[in-house]
Amino acid sequence: MPRNRRLTASAVAVAALSVLTAACTGQSGEAASDDPNAKTTITFWHGWSAPSEVKAIKENIDRFEDAHPNIKVNVVGNINDDKLNQALRAGGSKGPDVVSSFTTSNVGKFCSSGAFADLGPFIKKDKIDLEKTFPKVLLQYTQFEGDRCALPLLSDAYGLYYNKDAFKEAGITAPPKTMSELAGVAKKLTKPKGDSYEQVGMMPTYHGYETVVDHYMSSWDHAYFDKAGKSNIAKDPAFAEMFTYQKKLVEDLGGFEKLEKYRSTFGDEWGAKHPFHTGQVAMQLDGEWRLGMAEEAGADFEIGVAPMPVADDEADSYGKGFLSGTIMGIAPQSQKQNAAWELVKYMTTDTDAVVQFANGIRNVPSTLAALKSPDLDFDPRFKTFLDIAQHPKSSTPDGAINGATYQQTLQDFGYQYEKGAVKDLQGGLEKTAQQIDRDIEQAK
Repeated sequence: MPRNRRLTASAVAVAALSVLTAACTGQSGEAASDDPNAKTTITFWHGWSAPSEVKAIKENIDRFEDAHPNIKVNVVGNINDDKLNQALRAGGSKGPDVVSSFTTSNVGKFCSSGAFADLGPFIKKDKIDLEKTFPKVLLQYTQFEGDRCALPLLSDAYGLYYNKDAFKEAGITAPPKTMSELAGVAKKLTKPKGDSYEQVGMMPTYHGYETVVDHYMSSWDHAYFDKAGKSNIAKDPAFAEMFTYQKKLVEDLGGFEKLEKYRSTFGDEWGAKHPFHTGQVAMQLDGEWRLGMAEEAGADFEIGVAPMPVADDEADSYGKGFLSGTIMGIAPQSQKQNAAWELVKYMTTDTDAVVQFANGIRNVPSTLAALKSPDLDFDPRFKTFLDIAQHPKSSTPDGAINGATYQQTLQDFGYQYEKGAVKDLQGGLEKTAQQIDRDIEQAK
C-alpha cells in the first residue's frame, strides 16, 4: 500500500553516521561479529499499517522464523522516515536491526551518510549476483555512487487507468499510446457543466493525485543530472517539452483555476471516494495498487489498464513507466548484523517469500524470478504492471546526496509555471537548476 510513497516531496534529515565495514563486520569491526546461527531476537521496523498489510508482514515473518528457528523477529510497523532517522541517530539497544523505507529518493542520503549499513560484504559473502536477481532500475535506486546500502523489497510500477465505459460512450476504442493521443482523448472525455465539470478526461495539474513532475517525466527519455553531477533540467529539452505539454493540457481542459476548483471536490486519494472510483475523472495516472482499491471501492464501470503514453517521438518506447518501491537495509549500530542480514536476504531474494508478500499486499514483485513466477495471484490486468517493471526503458529519478530535495525544488517550479506565475520557461528552468546545484553543494 503506497500511502507514504509520496514522501518524495519532503526532504527528511539524516544524521551522518560513521560506518566502517571490514568483511562482514559493521561499526568499528565489531557490530557484525554475532553468530547468525545462535539463538537471538532482532527488531524489524517497517512503514505498513493497514490490517491487510500487517497480516502479510506477519505471514512473511512467520515463514522466515520457520526457516530460521534460531532467529525471532520483533516487528514494529507504521514507522516513517522521521521516526526511522531519529532512531538511527540515537543508536542504542532499543533501536531497529533491520530497517525499511518507502522513500527511494532518500537512498542517496541513507548511503552517503552511513544511515544504512554497507551491504556489499554480505552480498559478496553469499555470492549473490545482483544483476541476475533484480531489474536494473531497482538496483539503481538502492545504491548511491557505488555504495550499496539497501536492497529492493517489492516495487511500484505506474501506468494509466481508464474508464472503459466512458471510452465506449465517447467512441474511443483503445487507450492512448502517445502524449498527443493522451491530450486528444482527455479533451474528448471532458464534460463541462456550468463553471465546473461533470467529468474531466484526466486531472493534469501537479496537485492532482500522482500527476507530479517525476511521474510525467517517465514518459520522456530524460536525465536529471549531467556526467559532472550538475542539474541538467535546463539543458535537456525533455524537461521543457514536458512542462510545455502539461501547461497546454491544463489550458485545453479548462484552465488552472477551473480545474483546481473541481479538484477541491475530490475525495481522499486513499479512500473509496477517489475521483477515478467515482467517475469524476475518466483516466488516472497511478500505481499498481489502484486496481485493487478501485475494485474494493465498488467502481461501477469496467476498468482498463495500460502503460502511460510516451513522448510522440519516442513511440518505440511505449510500455515503459515510472518505478519506485520499498527498500530494505541494516541499521549500522545493530549488534546483530549477521542475523539481520539473514532476514534482509530472505525477504528480498527468496522467490517464494517475495511472491507471497507481493500477493499479500498487491505490489509488484522485486526480483526477476518472482516477476515470472506462476504462483503470482493477481487479476490478469495486473500483468501490465509486471511488464512495466521489466521494461528496459522504465525509469526512476536519480539519487542525490540530499535525497528528494532537488525533486521538490523542480516540483515547486512546476506549481508556479502551471498557474502562470512564471512566464519564461527556459529562464525558470535555469534558475531552478542553479538552486538544485547550490543545495547539493551545501549538502556535501
